[in-house]
Formats: sequence, C-alpha cells, structure tokens
Amino acid sequence: MKPSFNLHHALFIGFCATLLVAIKSMMRMKLGLTGHSMFLMSLFYLVCYGATNKIGSITLCGLMAGMLAMILGVGKGGVFILLKFGLPAVAMDLGLILLANLFTLRWRFIILAVIGSLAWSSKSAVQNILIGMDLQVALFQFGLSCLQGSLFAIAGASLVPLILNRLDAHDLIIRNGMADK
Repeated sequence: MKPSFNLHHALFIGFCATLLVAIKSMMRMKLGLTGHSMFLMSLFYLVCYGATNKIGSITLCGLMAGMLAMILGVGKGGVFILLKFGLPAVAMDLGLILLANLFTLRWRFIILAVIGSLAWSSKSAVQNILIGMDLQVALFQFGLSCLQGSLFAIAGASLVPLILNRLDAHDLIIRNGMADK
C-alpha cells in the first residue's frame, strides 16, 4: 500500500501555500471589487490539487496558507484569517469528494472554484448577520459577493490547466492518473 502523501506532494503543497501568501502580501491593492482575492485562492488551490491529485491537498494548502498569513500578519482579522483561507479550501475538498470524476478536468476546476467562492462569501454573510445587519440586506450582499467572487474564481480556475500542462511538460509534477478527459 503506497502512502497517501509523499515528500514531493508535501513540498508542492507548501510551495503553493507560501506563494499564495507571498503574492497576496506583495499585491496589497485595494481594488474596490469584492471577491478579487478568490482569483489567487482558486488558482493556487486548484494547481495544488492538480499537481498532487490527492483529496485533502486543497485543505492542507488552505490551512497552511492561513497559518502563514496569520504568522506574517498579512491582511486583517487575526485568527479569523485562518477561517478566510481554510473555509474555501475545505469546501473545495468536500466538493471534490462529491464530484470525483463526473466532469472533465476543466469543468471540475470551474465547479470547485464556484464552490470555494460560495464558502468564501458565506463567511461574510454570517459576519453581517451576527453584527445585526437586516436579513434582506445581508442576503443581497451575500448574493453580490458570491457573484463577484465566482467570476474571479472562474478566471483563476481557467488558468489552472495551462499551468498544469507547463509543469507537466517540464516533468515537475507526477501524474497519478490525472488526465484531461
């Protein structure tokens, strides 16, 4: 029985998490657009999964990125930054369990990005309800952030097959049966 994660997978997960936090901290731009952080999150989480082909790799990458961001002080929110990075990652892994091999790789990445965006925007909706925002306004904000986050997440997910093909062309990833069907 072969191990679930080997050293190659662990290094790649750590690389994706570190690169996500590094780029996010370097590009601290206030774009005024809700959901622009989902571009980088979906991009690196899905590259991490595509390179390792292991269920759980997205969650590990998200939690590691959250811990790195919390330690380095990237963003605001303190301990809640772990939730900001971890919640979409866990949702994407759960979606991956349900999707398995139902769709082609490209569509699987797009659906997973939308699932991650839903989890990301639900965190904001719960925060808005807890601070006492009117339910209709909170639901409208949820819908708007979900739509905008999904657009950015789909943009990030559409780049993943190109990146995986380039990594595979240079023999930087081990293809464990992951093929673009």
